[in-house]
Amino acid sequence: MSLTEKQYTGEFIQSEAPGSLSRSNVTVTVAAATVLYPGMVLAKLSSSGKYVPYDNAGTDGSEAARAVLYAKIDNEEGVSPADFAGVVIDCLAEVRKADLQWDAGVDAGGKTAAYADLAAYFIKARD
Repeated sequence: MSLTEKQYTGEFIQSEAPGSLSRSNVTVTVAAATVLYPGMVLAKLSSSGKYVPYDNAGTDGSEAARAVLYAKIDNEEGVSPADFAGVVIDCLAEVRKADLQWDAGVDAGGKTAAYADLAAYFIKARD
């Protein structure tokens, strides 16, 4: 039996602004029976301002990457989507591409678009 070690809190960060300038407290909506791990690329919904996993095929704000989740959020036991308090990296940081987490439907083109979206907020995704 082999075990796969999951991402640690903040492990994806290469550098960030001093203090807590790069971080914000936000509300993250998590689907039922889902765990979001550190490094998950998030988008901000236009209607509610809540954060959700980035989906380049979305049309509700979820198609524009806006931040990266700092720590794990667990709705694994949940039977419906729920809102959780979370911390995100939303400006002035460098993150490792290899450590970013993506929703299942995001392809290579979607990732490239997300890197450009994040760069607009001075979040550079590095190899």
